[in-house]
Amino acid sequence: MKFAVMINEGPYQHQSSDSAYNFVKAALDKGHEIFRIFFYHDGVNNATRLTIPPQDDRNIVERWSALAKEHELDLVVCVAAAQRRGLLDENEASRNGKDANNIDESFRISGLGQLIEAGIQADRLVVFGD
Repeated sequence: MKFAVMINEGPYQHQSSDSAYNFVKAALDKGHEIFRIFFYHDGVNNATRLTIPPQDDRNIVERWSALAKEHELDLVVCVAAAQRRGLLDENEASRNGKDANNIDESFRISGLGQLIEAGIQADRLVVFGD
């Protein structure tokens, strides 16, 4: 089965990101395909490369990044939600006159069209968070 996943909550204030990560990992282990993972609303905070959790805690951004590299996953961050929360990649920072970026290299910024395409291409769209 081909899944698309949408994550609407941030990495440390809600269980959604952990649940989504565990779902994606289990689906891949069972041989399913993950078409795209779309981060929306506060879920875009899963993509910041500036997260520094305590040493004895899980690093959710690194977990997503490692899983994406291992399985060539498409991690897409909603551009509007990211900009509202101060998350920018190099292109968006330059385009908006900002002097820094903070999106992890495993993620990419794009629009809601990527979510629509994922919903069309996948057999199921699974949503984590409100």
